[in-house]
Formats: sequence, structure tokens, C-alpha cells
Amino acid sequence: MALKPLISIIGTTGVGKSRLAIDLALAMSNHGHEHGWHTAKVINSDSMQVYSGADVITNKVPESERRNVEHLLMSFKEPGEQYVVGQWVNDAIKEIDELHRHKILPVVVGGTAYWMQHLIFPNRLTSFDDPHKVMGQPGHVAAPRHSVALQKALSSLPGPLLDLFLNLPSNPDPGQAFALHTLLSMLDPHVASRWHWKDTRKVLRNLEIISEKGLLASELLIQQAQCADTPRYPTLIFWLFSNPDILHKRLDARVHDMIQEGLLNDVRLLQRTALSGSPHIDVSDIDTTSGIFQAIGFKEFINYLSAQSPSQKQYDEAVERTKVSTRQFARRQVQWIRNKLLPAVNSANKSGVKTPVFLLNVTDLDKWDVEVRDVAARIAHGFLEGRDLPDPRSLSLTADSMLNIQAETPSPHAILDARRKVICDVCTTNPEQPMMVEDGQEWNDHMQSRRHRRMRRVRIHPKALQHNREARACTNCLDSEGDLALTFPCLTET
Repeated sequence: MALKPLISIIGTTGVGKSRLAIDLALAMSNHGHEHGWHTAKVINSDSMQVYSGADVITNKVPESERRNVEHLLMSFKEPGEQYVVGQWVNDAIKEIDELHRHKILPVVVGGTAYWMQHLIFPNRLTSFDDPHKVMGQPGHVAAPRHSVALQKALSSLPGPLLDLFLNLPSNPDPGQAFALHTLLSMLDPHVASRWHWKDTRKVLRNLEIISEKGLLASELLIQQAQCADTPRYPTLIFWLFSNPDILHKRLDARVHDMIQEGLLNDVRLLQRTALSGSPHIDVSDIDTTSGIFQAIGFKEFINYLSAQSPSQKQYDEAVERTKVSTRQFARRQVQWIRNKLLPAVNSANKSGVKTPVFLLNVTDLDKWDVEVRDVAARIAHGFLEGRDLPDPRSLSLTADSMLNIQAETPSPHAILDARRKVICDVCTTNPEQPMMVEDGQEWNDHMQSRRHRRMRRVRIHPKALQHNREARACTNCLDSEGDLALTFPCLTET
């Protein structure tokens, strides 16, 4: 019997994670079992749902659908606040320990697999000893000795970048973003390739870690990889998975549902929050890489809502961008589970601490009660009673395929390279503000995009770049939708 058990529900957006959490919480109270856990509460692990308001854009389950099941760590932070993984892990541990004291089962659910993994497996946070570390506020520690690799990297820095490293800004202005990314690229290219140059908060945090520890961030990751993964609690994990083709159609439909439910009102609310107290800031200066402003739909619609005369074309493009961003996010969630969480689980299982992961196929929602709810309840009760559980890969062919990963944990460099950002030279018009896209599917999508194909034409024609700036007034160079054409007819004879 698990003494201090934890049930975790993971999966992509749009697969019903909150629904299953509520079902399991009710299953604890509706059945008499020997394990003694007769009530449960849900703990939110979605990094967007910790913020109050903006319920549509963050996809919170409505109060009317929670069926009186209490949800903790939800809607308790103001939209303008920063709240990071280390803070959430500490808060979640406090809630879990309190629930255990009262014999209440914690069911942790959310799409931020990064948070979930650091809750289940301790001592893996990149911020290390100080989970409350705030960007730009160094800890009171003695200056560390630099590793050989860091000494070599520092010696190759040009003077201005070395000075920047020795005097990292506490609140960098937008003009420093690319310089900070360049600095990280020269010090630790594997880590730098993971971040977009606009993601100043994470770039700066990595530089602070290097400065504080005297080691490259990649060196610290290698040290972590050599430690055994031991779960903090006896944990049962349910992974809700849907066939991608079906899921993508479901996600596209959900975007339209969210618009009907008030998505644009949430974007306006967040825009006012971002601009409040800063009369000189423009919407283009809003940091969409931190806090609730990362919510999908905000950056996709902000320009449309800020336009003086928004057009139907702008609206349609914003809708499509939201759909694309949602599908890309779902792909990244699966990648994280397979490339990071499952290897950690396998490592724990090898050490003798079983952390079972059961994949439940939610492709056909009409079969939810029988194939998802009831199966999960049976497995959960068996886990809590300490009974032998079925082989997770035996549940379905999908489970057998998706849970079958390489036996050895991938190297830290391989994990970092899996989300490598690459520069598109064709679409970069300012070398200090390069166009960056994630390698893989997003890069393939970008290569086929209208923008890239148009810019490729611009690069080929010697006079096209200047003409591209003026073509709005050239009817020969506009397509049927009033947008810049992929060719420039009036330049073909010049």
C-alpha cells in the first residue's frame, strides 16, 4: 500500500486531463476500498492556470464542470506576476503534504510536463539551490571558481561581451536581448540553441547560473544526468493520448469555440495588464515569453486587436496562427514526455522504485467512460491497495508503441538539440534581430510558408528588397488578396 501516494495526469492540450482528474476524485469517494483514501483534491500543474482571470485563453475547466471537486493552486496569482517552476514545486509539496496529513489523495493534473517532472523527481531544477531565485537578483554567495571549459569560453569573448557577462543587467531592456543571446551562444552554444533570442528571461537566467556556479549550464546538466532518478512520492502516472490527426481537428475546433466563449476579451484584458503603469510601452514591446503572456492566443491576436482598422484578413490570419501554435504546442508536449519524462521514469524503475505510466487512448471520446474513466479508476485503486498492476504496454497497441522508448537515457546535449532554434537567413532582414525557428517540424512548416517563399523571391531579385517596401503602391505586385505577390511582374524586365 502506497503510504504517501500521488496520482499524476499528463498529456497534450485538449485530451481531457481535467475531466479525468475530476472523475478519479469522485471515484475515490464513490467506492469502498481497503486503501483508505476516500476523498481527493485536484492540484493544478498548468503554468497558465495559476493566474486569476483570463479563464478562456488559459482553458480552465469551468466551475460548473468541477462537480464540487476542489482545485488547488489555480487562479491564485495576478496576471502581471512572475511564477516559475521552483516556486510551484515548493507550493505543490506543501499542498500535497497537507493533503496526506488529512488522508486526502492528491491528483496533480496539467499540461506543463516540465513542472510535473520536477515535482515527481527532485534535484533536477536548473535553478538548483534557490527555487525562489528571481531574475536579476544574485544570491549572497562567494564568487565561484570557474571550470576549465568556462575559463576557455570566457577567454575567447570580445571585450564588450566579457564586460556584459561581468555586469549582467537585472532588468535588461529590449535592445540588450540579442547581445545576451550572443553572449550565451559564445559561452554555451548547446544551451543557447534551445532559446529564441527574444526569450530574454530564460537566456539571462542561464547566464546567471553560469556566473553563480562557475560552470557552463551544459556541464551542470551532465552532472545532473549522472544522478539516479528517485521519485519524491510513490507516483502513478496517467498519460492521455490521442491520435494526432484527430487531435489536431479537435484543437482547431476548440479555437473557434474559445473565440465564441470570449478569447478576444481575455486578450484585451491581458493587453491592458501588460500596458498598465507603462504609458510609453507599445504592444510590440510586450514580453510574450514570460508569465501569462505566453498563453496561446495572446501574441497571435494582439496585433489584430491593436490595429486601427483591423481587417477580416488580419482576423483570419490570427485565427490560423492560433491553430498552428496550438498544434505545435501539442507536438512539443508529446516530445517532452517521450524524450524527458519517460527516460526519468525508466531510470527510477531500474533503481527499484516503480513509477508506472499508463497511456490511455482518448482518440474516441464516445468511449470515455469505458476505456478511460473506468480503466483509470481500476488501476488507481489497485495502485493505492498495493496490488500488482498490469503491464502498461499491454493496454493497447498505441500504449505499446508510445511507451516503447530507447532503453538508455539520451545525453543532455541530445535533449537540448531536440529543441534547437535555427536562423532563417532568407527571412532575416536585420542581423541583430534574426528570424529564428525551432528545428524539425516547425522549420519545415516555415519553409513552406507564404512569408518565406516571398522573402526568397525578394533575395533572388537584386532590386526586389527595395521594391518590396514600396510594392503596397504597385498594383502589379499585389496578389488577389491585396497582399504582396510571390513574384514582382514590374521588375521582370529591369
